[in-house]
Amino acid sequence: MTEHSASAAIADPIGMEVFSNRLLSITEDMNNTLVRASFSTNIKERKDCSVALFDAAGRLVAQGTQIPLHLGSLDGAMRSILQAFPVEAIQPGDVFICNDPYLANGSHLPDINIVSPVFWDGALRFFAANIAHHSDVGGAVPGSIAGGLRSVFEEGIRIPVCRIARAGQVDEDLLRLICANTRDPEERVLDLRVQMATNERGAAAMGGLIRQMGLDAVLRSVDDIILYTRRRLSNRIAELREGSYVFESFLDDDGMGGDPVPIRVALTVGGGRLHFDFDGSGRQARGAMNLPLNTLRACVYYAVKALLDPDLAPNAGLFDPISISAPVGTITNPEHPAAVGARSITAQKVAGAIFGAFRGLLPPERIMASSNDCCPAIVFSGRWPDRAGHFVYLETLGGGAGARLDQDGADGVHVHMTNTSNLPVEALENEYPLLMDEYALIGDSGGVGRTRGGLAIAKQIRARADGIVFSARSDSHTVGVAAGVAGGGDGRRARLLRNPGTPQEQELFSKTANIALADGESVRIETPGGGGYGPAAERPRARIEQDVRDGKVSGAQAASAYGYRP
Repeated sequence: MTEHSASAAIADPIGMEVFSNRLLSITEDMNNTLVRASFSTNIKERKDCSVALFDAAGRLVAQGTQIPLHLGSLDGAMRSILQAFPVEAIQPGDVFICNDPYLANGSHLPDINIVSPVFWDGALRFFAANIAHHSDVGGAVPGSIAGGLRSVFEEGIRIPVCRIARAGQVDEDLLRLICANTRDPEERVLDLRVQMATNERGAAAMGGLIRQMGLDAVLRSVDDIILYTRRRLSNRIAELREGSYVFESFLDDDGMGGDPVPIRVALTVGGGRLHFDFDGSGRQARGAMNLPLNTLRACVYYAVKALLDPDLAPNAGLFDPISISAPVGTITNPEHPAAVGARSITAQKVAGAIFGAFRGLLPPERIMASSNDCCPAIVFSGRWPDRAGHFVYLETLGGGAGARLDQDGADGVHVHMTNTSNLPVEALENEYPLLMDEYALIGDSGGVGRTRGGLAIAKQIRARADGIVFSARSDSHTVGVAAGVAGGGDGRRARLLRNPGTPQEQELFSKTANIALADGESVRIETPGGGGYGPAAERPRARIEQDVRDGKVSGAQAASAYGYRP
């Protein structure tokens, strides 16, 4: 079945919309299966995973509504599989695995892709795919991510495209080899088996859809939804004013300290297309802040969808009107074997820069002040108290979202490329020898303005055993900031403290690693707040009073920034 030409008519728009929602229901069921059946807290509680469906040509047909950052890895894995294995060599019951950013177009090593072919009447028709962030895949640091790692070889086990199951039989030797190179092999084995089972469920659902609709109708409908997405995005682009628009943001450092690192994007609108040029961004990082090219693509696709048409279906039609260039050897397109583990922070900065570039194109009601654009992460590791081996607890944290023309920024949320849940306090304290001292919003952390930036998060965790190892990756501690817009104030910067409020208090580097904690020691991370929108003098008095009552704004800030007197 060949794709319709650009001028072809969509046979049944209503039927196409129904079909698109049926595909999304399949991905939703796959995601629910993956989350409910997994064993690690990072997947079952925090939902750090995504699912997708591809056609036999490797075109993205539907992606679940989980984590935009995963789009680059899933799409890259699909292309790598088809490059490594001719279609005629793929058999029913095969399952493929990969994670490497250089060998398999992945994102970073903890994100492991599992892809399974879907056959109908003996012919390959679709692929079911999922990706899950495993809390540890080996390497020099528990959690396999640290800003100061210098090479991908330090970041854990590298998996090129491999067949982990053949004709329905799992390659137990390969499975053991992969999991033995991690700090919790039992948890890795269980979660990988759940990933394989998730694809089986998706394949069965696709088979049911074909059985009900007929193969020709399904293939025609796939072509229709991809064509529709392309046309709809092209229509949104046609509404934009042609020209070039530039924005620059900054990382505090490249993972190893030193000078700030620019993230620069030039957006060009012309000829019904969007081109994003990242020339001028910082050189390749010495540490693990590098952003693989596939992940850069995911950042661009996400930002375009979010800003121009949030309801646009995430499929291959989204990619066609967009082109991207990034010089090799820069932080947005690194050369092998550059470390990439902390790429999520850079991805957030890239997305924020793209949002900034669009400010020259969009009307005021569609512009947003900068959000926390950071995605800090904390990792605690130590011996399991009740069984052999080591645990690794990983969590990425939200912060303040940027304000909009008529709406305050959301408090304590993930923005842009990440979309995971928090780990409930009860689950953390039940699973690990850790105690939550404080988990709260930080007053006065959002940028002031007519509409206020969202508040940052404070999380303070105490070790309940000797030898707990702590690592963190964060940014916007010294240079990077959530900038306000149209006269709004900037959000507050982040902080990382060891033993806060004690004589032993110590401020830590934002990308610290392998800090050994004694029983009773604590670590506190404070994430960045969001930027404000418009002059603070224009904020209605009733909203200031409500903020003060809620503790979101102190009396002192209300007086100094807003001129408020009770």
